[in-house]
Amino acid sequence: PCLTCLHSPVAERTGKVLGEFCRCYREQYGVALFNSVRYEIEGNGGPQAQLLHRKVPLEDHVIYSGNLFQYIEENKKWRNRFCVVPHNYGLVLYENKLAYERDMPPRVLVNSAGYKILTSVDQYLELVNSSLPGVTPKSGHSPILKCPTDFPLILWHPYARHYYFCVMTGKEQEKWRAVFQDCIRHCNNGIPEDSKVEAPAFTDAVRMYRQAKEQYGTWDMLCGNETQVLSNLVMEELLPELRTTIGARLKGKAPERQRTWIQISDAVYRMVYEQTKAQYDAVMAKCEEERPQLESTIRTDMDQIITSKEHLASKIRAFVLPKAEVCVRNHVQPYISSILEALMTPTSQGFAEVREVFFKEVTDMNMNIVNEGGVEKLAEYMEKLSHLAFHPVKMQSCYEKMDQLKLEGLQQRFDVSSTSVFKQRAQIHMRQQMDDAVYTFETLLHQELGKLQGKDDLCKSIQRILERVLKKYDYDSSTVRKKFFREALLQITIPFLLKKLAPTCKGELAKYQELIFEDFASFILVENTYEEVVLQAVMKDIMQAVKEAAVQRKHNLYRDSMVLHNSDPNLHLLGEGVPIDWAEEHGGHPDTEPAPDKRRRAKQVVSVIQDDEGVLPYEVGAEGLLQPRSPEPGAPPSSPDGVREIREALAKESARVQCVTPASPIPGADGPLGDRVPHATPASPKPRADDVPSGAGEPPTTPASPGAEPLSPPAGMACHQPSDKETGEEVTPLGGECSPPQPAGTTESSEGVQTEF
Repeated sequence: PCLTCLHSPVAERTGKVLGEFCRCYREQYGVALFNSVRYEIEGNGGPQAQLLHRKVPLEDHVIYSGNLFQYIEENKKWRNRFCVVPHNYGLVLYENKLAYERDMPPRVLVNSAGYKILTSVDQYLELVNSSLPGVTPKSGHSPILKCPTDFPLILWHPYARHYYFCVMTGKEQEKWRAVFQDCIRHCNNGIPEDSKVEAPAFTDAVRMYRQAKEQYGTWDMLCGNETQVLSNLVMEELLPELRTTIGARLKGKAPERQRTWIQISDAVYRMVYEQTKAQYDAVMAKCEEERPQLESTIRTDMDQIITSKEHLASKIRAFVLPKAEVCVRNHVQPYISSILEALMTPTSQGFAEVREVFFKEVTDMNMNIVNEGGVEKLAEYMEKLSHLAFHPVKMQSCYEKMDQLKLEGLQQRFDVSSTSVFKQRAQIHMRQQMDDAVYTFETLLHQELGKLQGKDDLCKSIQRILERVLKKYDYDSSTVRKKFFREALLQITIPFLLKKLAPTCKGELAKYQELIFEDFASFILVENTYEEVVLQAVMKDIMQAVKEAAVQRKHNLYRDSMVLHNSDPNLHLLGEGVPIDWAEEHGGHPDTEPAPDKRRRAKQVVSVIQDDEGVLPYEVGAEGLLQPRSPEPGAPPSSPDGVREIREALAKESARVQCVTPASPIPGADGPLGDRVPHATPASPKPRADDVPSGAGEPPTTPASPGAEPLSPPAGMACHQPSDKETGEEVTPLGGECSPPQPAGTTESSEGVQTEF
């Protein structure tokens, strides 16, 4: 089918959907602005956090880099690519490591919002077969994709193009999977949370739009930035029509038709994306232009607006609340405790694992300092510890606890399409709490350093500060989890109640519009007020359920009545200071390296597993990969598994490290600490809400395997990093110097730059 022929109907349908959405958005913008100003005036914040919050966690850092194979669809070959994951979690693919080091433009940029990472070709084929009903390859026919190794990594999206990778070992696959999953998790959370007006206006507008189409419940494709979410909203309606009109006209064997369908879907998605971005940017600009006048009206007439809204709410409450309470009593209340228990068990296990990992890393660092020379090694370890929360592999044991989350029959009863929304939200909270704990530890230790004398003082101080931070963590994690449980329960039950009440209540709401003064119509909406009344009907039961869970202390939750008074009144002032540069302040001797070399050498969060192009050839077809491979002369050994091999590797590594300055990262270190001293590490004491673990431990049993020197972007890398707001707009054409950015929707041949949103 001709894509040009699709442009007009796609543009027409996109314009229609966006027109309806933008009307919803402008209505919700006024309500969100009023709520924001009211909150600013009245306050009413929750418990004060005990841990500090880092403002810019990963500036100038690379999360991960290394080699993997990518399948190039245009020439049907597998080629080696050097992949870099910068601080904004875009996937940046270079021709090879040399191209990256020479600051050449990348081949591909991928924003992974909305993608799923698959590690099985069978999983992928199942999804592809279901995307185009009636088109399934017959037995014996070649499938759409063959992987030359047993370790594939496939990025699948319901609308956009798919990306195919593979690696040579299971260990590499596990590490890359953790990295990709972290990218997806971060990019899915693309709507800025610090936006107090635009973000709530946008999410409420999406919800209102879908509810008007009788689509209640959670939505899996609320992923990415606003333009990506809106593109998904359009595609959700557009794709079934395209499948019906185009699917029957596709020619060729089943795999070829599937491949063509994926390409058509991707091309349409790009058309939709470009149109959506232009229209959404226009409505945003219009709202920003009107904001000063709206805000002035709100501040002048705040009391009258509140009075008018309360009058409207009282009338709606009298009509709706009796019906809502019966519905809650019969259909929701009996299941709240079951939903809460299903949420609490994996979430609390995940937060307990965050605590355990933090305790272990700090204790290992303390013991390594005892064995390796005190303050001189502190900078090296603290530089790595400071990025613990952003280490996908070390955090994986925390994240995977949420995989146990299952709502079973409750999921169908309450129209929850998937638990992924709750899993990812809890995992983001885990990462944030880990970074807050690490940053608080850093800040307190940095404050103490000037008073310490000798190694013993340093180790005692580290242990004392660790205990203080763990107590603060227990309090904050309890607060965060209770808030998460309340929000999740509301997210599950409110759409269910609205759907149940719609036949008897929705049609009667129009008559309440006359109760709103025309001057205040931008800030008070009948639909929003109705939802607030429904929320009040179930909120009491939800609050009571969470409160009872805290009283039972089954999941180490503090009671609401327990307030941890801040024992460090000046701590939050310390957190406002200049970020700590451990390498510069406590590296042991001055840094005389040129800035570009220093930047290239430093600061990669995860070490590289395999970075040798002798092992991963630059270009090879599938046939070449399937051949057994003998070690090449000079190729690095595989990761040691036995005790003897580990000891030999340690001896070699120890000799090599003598040449490394204390400020430089340990080559091949697998994580923030790069532990190399074989001792046993104790588990951290199981926390209670009213006690604090104490006692130092020993370093870990398994050292990191030797690997390649960690990387950070060379000077000028910023030119090729995907932008924080929208990956895919900062790609330069081949030719060296940076030229004006290309449109996000362009796709070139395998020899040019492929761009993803």
